[in-house]
Amino acid sequence: MDYTQGSIGRAILLLSVPMMLEMAMESAFAVVDVYFVSSLGASAVATVGLTESMLTLVYAVGIGLSMGTTALVARRIGEKNPKEAADAAVQAIAAAIAASIPFSVAGAFFAKDLLALMGADAWSIEHGYRYTVWMLGGNAVIMLIFIINAVFRGAGDAAIAMRVLWLANGINIVLDPILIFGWGPIPAMGIEGAAVATNTGRGVGVALQLWVLFRGAKHIRVLASQVRLHTAVMTRLVRTSLGGIGQFIIATSSWIGLVRIVSEFGSEAVAGYTIAVRIFVFTLMPSWGLSNAAATLVGQNLGAKQPERAERSVWITGFANMAFLAVVSVVYISMNESLVRIFTSEPGVVAAGAQCLLIVSFGYIFFAWGLVMPQAFNGAGDTMTPTKINFFCFWLLEIPLAYWLAISMGLKATGVYWSIVVAESTAGLVAIWLFRRGTWKQTTI
Repeated sequence: MDYTQGSIGRAILLLSVPMMLEMAMESAFAVVDVYFVSSLGASAVATVGLTESMLTLVYAVGIGLSMGTTALVARRIGEKNPKEAADAAVQAIAAAIAASIPFSVAGAFFAKDLLALMGADAWSIEHGYRYTVWMLGGNAVIMLIFIINAVFRGAGDAAIAMRVLWLANGINIVLDPILIFGWGPIPAMGIEGAAVATNTGRGVGVALQLWVLFRGAKHIRVLASQVRLHTAVMTRLVRTSLGGIGQFIIATSSWIGLVRIVSEFGSEAVAGYTIAVRIFVFTLMPSWGLSNAAATLVGQNLGAKQPERAERSVWITGFANMAFLAVVSVVYISMNESLVRIFTSEPGVVAAGAQCLLIVSFGYIFFAWGLVMPQAFNGAGDTMTPTKINFFCFWLLEIPLAYWLAISMGLKATGVYWSIVVAESTAGLVAIWLFRRGTWKQTTI
């Protein structure tokens, strides 16, 4: 389908469904690893958690680059210029490989030191460090799977991105128990096996991505003659991506700040909050996938000189996302305790997690716009506007408000939950206001 023509509703459906499933698959990697590793003990689970915290920087760079990649590729496809879209894809892959090198060096040579710096126990440092070596040392597959899928999404080949993650997750799920616990002639590798399984799954996914990209997807194909550095395109990509990297770093660091405040009220509060956040991720990932459809449609329609169609696509996507999250919020309000009990039966933890789900669900209809509108700006190539929104709403509003409500006003963890509602709702409303001004339509990339 040409996403610059025909029914906008059909375009959103064809793009968003595979994107939603893709995001759900991406969130499954960490869950599957934790599920199998949990049988190895608390220290093993802690190693996975601490390594994931360090990988947040990898995700920030990868997702930031993917935002710039989607914007550039979508704009060139909308201009009916697939050759330059392929040029952008090559530069994005080169940037991802270059960005992965410092993380690989850190993982290969300083894994124990990094774990010690993060407060790991003796077992993690002496035995679990191999997991960190593999995950940080092999971070290039994380970068590449993000970036090449962003190429496919920007070109309108969202189904390919979805299938890649299906394959990668399927391999991870099969290999995890085999490599962790051993099977037949295959020796048990323990926690190291989980990292090998994850990297193998993602590595096969990257190989499939490259094969499809060079063989030719429906909307984009890279020729061997295009595999070279193109300074002008690389500069545009990096400039556009910097805002995306900033967006993710600001957002994730704010959640770290919140959990630090919650930790003042005991382990049960932290455990409940952690479980609630995991539940949020399962519903927000598909919602983010739906929002990604807005980025592709904005980029392609701006490239096709159809800003009105781009704007209408965003409003339709936003209302669809709002309807989806409204249903989710009803589920949270009516089943909050039941959802938390899936993970734990401890009364204090259940109470804390259920309260978090209940309170945060009140802001879910605003969260829908806080996801769609930033992606619309990103799709236009204006990655700095969402970065400024995140900086104001999460660093200048959310963190101070959470501290004031929880500590100064004595609301404890409840105050943190209400600060999330206020900050996320404000971010959504500010994003709507800025989007209606229409300056994003003049962004050039």
